[in-house]
Amino acid sequence: MRIAVIGGTGLIGSQVVDKLNAAGHEAVPHSLSTGVDVISGQGVAQAVAGADVVVNLTNSPTFDDASPDFFRTSMDNLLTAAHEAGTGHFVVLSIVGVDKVPELDYYRAKVLQEELLRSGPVPYSIVRATQFMEFMDAVLTWTADGDTVRLPATPIQPIAAKDVAEAVAQVALGAPLNGIREVGGPEVFALDELGRMTLSHKGDARTVVTDPTAGMFAAVKGDVLTDMNAHLAPTRYADWLS
Repeated sequence: MRIAVIGGTGLIGSQVVDKLNAAGHEAVPHSLSTGVDVISGQGVAQAVAGADVVVNLTNSPTFDDASPDFFRTSMDNLLTAAHEAGTGHFVVLSIVGVDKVPELDYYRAKVLQEELLRSGPVPYSIVRATQFMEFMDAVLTWTADGDTVRLPATPIQPIAAKDVAEAVAQVALGAPLNGIREVGGPEVFALDELGRMTLSHKGDARTVVTDPTAGMFAAVKGDVLTDMNAHLAPTRYADWLS
């Protein structure tokens, strides 16, 4: 099977390419660095030509109100090219609970991406994942001030990027779901607790202060970013830290 992985040089994409090729398929990574620009459309038709499956792992460069335009334009270019190329399956990666946090521009943009895929001309699958373990370092910088990091107690179900890549690869090799598969980590933590675990493991002496108004995840109400009924990945956070 030939798979075009758009955004195939990033954190998830590069691992998806490796897993698909290791399984004996022909997965080709495409990104700006390989001459494919999903916004201008340059190189898009060539990237998807002959592909049985297109996996779109591109992401908006910002999380603000510019992100809907990124997904609208990129999906239009990719879906048009995939349809014209006769592609039989289009896969995107999204977020568990994405439709339950309308206060966040980026989450509304990802909902738009899903809607464009559903209404598009190509059979599709959506993989929704919980928050990546690899993002915790970034989260700890958003509200850091000297020796203090402020975090809300938002429930988080961290999943390792390698487990997300495995889920995306499996879905890409299957029949189109024309629906959603949710994947998540095996444990749920309060975000402030997760921050304390992370700093402690790194020998970082900063203190985590619980602040329900701090950072992007303050907009999240309840446990909407978790789903223990999802397909649960094997990697536990403490093992990943080690």
